[in-house]
Amino acid sequence: MKKIYVLDTNVPLADPLAPFQAFADNDVIIPAIVLEEIDAKKRSDDDLGRNARRFSRMLDALREEGKLHEGIRTAAGGTIKIEMNHRSFSNVQEAFGEYTNDNRILAVALNLHMEQKEEINPLPVILVSKDVLVRIKADVLGIVAQDFENDRVVASDDIYQGYNELKIHPGIIDAFYNNRGVSLSELNHQVNPNEFIILKDEFGTTKSALGKVDINKKMLIPLFTNDQPVWGISAKNAQQRMALELLLNDEIPLVTLIGKAGTGKTLLTLAAALSKVEDEHKYKKLLIGRPVIPMGKDIGYLPGEKDEKLRPWMQPIYDNLEYLFDTKKPGDIEKILMGMGGIQVEALTYIRGRSIPGQFIVIDEAQNLSKHEVKTIVSRAGEGSKVVLIGDPEQIDHPYLDSTTNGLTYIVERFKNQDISGHVKLLKGERSNLAQLAADLL
Repeated sequence: MKKIYVLDTNVPLADPLAPFQAFADNDVIIPAIVLEEIDAKKRSDDDLGRNARRFSRMLDALREEGKLHEGIRTAAGGTIKIEMNHRSFSNVQEAFGEYTNDNRILAVALNLHMEQKEEINPLPVILVSKDVLVRIKADVLGIVAQDFENDRVVASDDIYQGYNELKIHPGIIDAFYNNRGVSLSELNHQVNPNEFIILKDEFGTTKSALGKVDINKKMLIPLFTNDQPVWGISAKNAQQRMALELLLNDEIPLVTLIGKAGTGKTLLTLAAALSKVEDEHKYKKLLIGRPVIPMGKDIGYLPGEKDEKLRPWMQPIYDNLEYLFDTKKPGDIEKILMGMGGIQVEALTYIRGRSIPGQFIVIDEAQNLSKHEVKTIVSRAGEGSKVVLIGDPEQIDHPYLDSTTNGLTYIVERFKNQDISGHVKLLKGERSNLAQLAADLL
C-alpha cells in the first residue's frame, strides 16, 4: 500500500541519499522548515555539514525535472515534494503551544494525516524522525511515527564478537592438539576469517582448546602468541589473548577491538604497538589519534600551541603510556617520547589528505567516528601500515551517533568477512573491581 512519509531534518542529515532512495515507490514529503534547518547546517565543516551540502545539491538537481513544491517522480516510482501547504499550526497548538521547528514539522504531518482521513481511500501518513521526543509527540497527536533505520549497521545485540564457542566431541579437541590444528569441515560451523573458536567438550569435562580460523588453509589453528608478557603486559583472560594475537600479527593490517571501560583495549594495543615499533622495528612510527569529542559541556578553546591544546584530549593515551613506561614523576613521559621520536600523538582533525605508510596507527574512542570519518581514516593507511580501531559502542559522546550507526560498528560489520582484518569483543574488566562494577551496574 502506498504511504506518505514526512521527513524530519535529521533524516537527510544522517543519510543525504535517503529521501531519494530509501522509501521505494512512496511519497516523500519534506516540510519547508526542514530546508531552513538544512541551510543552517551547510556551513559546518563536519559530517553534518557535508551531508547538508550533498542533500542540497541533489535537491537542486531535481529542479531540472520539475517544480519541487508540486512533487517530482523518483527513480523508484515514488515522489519527492517540498511541502508549502499544510503549515497551519492550530491543530498542534492545542497540545504543544510553542512554535518550534519540531512542532512545525509535526503540524505538517498532522494536517496531512487529517486531510487523508477525509479521502475515500486514505493513505497512511508516517512521520520519520531520529529524534525520540518528536516521535513521542507524534504519538500524542495520533500520528504514526518511525525511527529512520536505514543507517543502522546491525541490531545492537548482534554486533560481531570475533569469536564463538563450540561444544564438540572431545576427540576433535585431542586432534587439534595432536595435529596442531583441525579442519574447519570437522567443526560443521560457519566461520569468518581470523575468527577465534573456543572448543569445549560436549560431555561437560574441562577439556577445551582455543584456536583461530585460517580461512586460506581451511583450518582452525593454534594461536601463535604465547603467555609471555608484551612490554610488561600479559593477557588476563581469553579475549585479551585473542586481542594480542591480532595485534601482534603483521599479516592482519586492520584490527578492531570493542569492549566496556577497563577491559584493557587501549593498554593492550599500546603495548603491542610499542613492541612492534621499538623492539622489532617492524613499523617506522607509532601514530596515536582520537576524535576530539567532549563528554558533557565543551570547555571551549584551549591555550597554547597544538600539542598543548591536544594534551587534555589525549590524556587517556598518556595515562596508558605512563603505566607502560613506569614513569615516576610528572613530565617524564614527555621527555621519554621526545627522546624516542617514534611515537606521535595526533588529533584526527589533521589526518585528511595524508598518506601514512609503514606506521602502526592506533585510533582510540573510534565509536565517536561517523561512517565517513572511519572511511577517511582507514583509507589513509599506506603500504606496510597497520590500523587498530578501539572503542566502546555503548559509550558515545557524539550527538548524532548511537551503538548501531557509529563508524566503529560499521567497520566491524563490513570487514568481518575479509581475511586482512580481525576483531575481538572484550568482555571482562581488568582495571579494578570498582571499574568492572561501574561498567556493569551504571
